[in-house]
Amino acid sequence: MAKKKAFVLRINPEIMKAIEKWATDEFRSTNGQIEWVISKALKEAKRFPREKNPDE
Repeated sequence: MAKKKAFVLRINPEIMKAIEKWATDEFRSTNGQIEWVISKALKEAKRFPREKNPDE
């Protein structure tokens, strides 16, 4: 499994409430939902980091 970095996130309570509801609706944890949203945004912006190829 990939390493994960822990950090503190300060977020508006109303936004957090909406994310928690969305996560529940999608059968994800709140953390998983936040990670999914960020990954999706990075992919759409073509900024998602490439996986390192061991042959490079």
